[in-house]
Amino acid sequence: MKKLTAIFTILLLLAMTLPVMGGRKSVAACDRAHIGPSLVFVASAVNKDGYYKGIKLCGKVKVVEHFADIKVKVVDSFPDLKVKVVDSFPDDIGEWKFVEYGEDFTVQFVDSFPDIKIKYVTSFPGVE
Repeated sequence: MKKLTAIFTILLLLAMTLPVMGGRKSVAACDRAHIGPSLVFVASAVNKDGYYKGIKLCGKVKVVEHFADIKVKVVDSFPDLKVKVVDSFPDDIGEWKFVEYGEDFTVQFVDSFPDIKIKYVTSFPGVE
């Protein structure tokens, strides 16, 4: 019982200090970049390596009406991902080849509540 109490206490203390440590780190990063602490950073849904929830955002894509892996909204500014439509070898992040079968992932185009926002480009695809 004493071991269980000690473990619980340590976990509780650790859980209480993690948000504080994260806050200090982000403030220090703002100080190094000479950015005021009042500036708010918006995180992208797509990580810097071009993944969304474990899905690598390149390859063969099938458009579906329901139950898609990713809900996508096409925008003109501030995209999470710049997409170049290719006919062959969609190997790099942001290169998509639209197919009817044999897809790597599925997308559903929506107007509201998207998982990610994309912008179609003719060159330099990838994470914004």
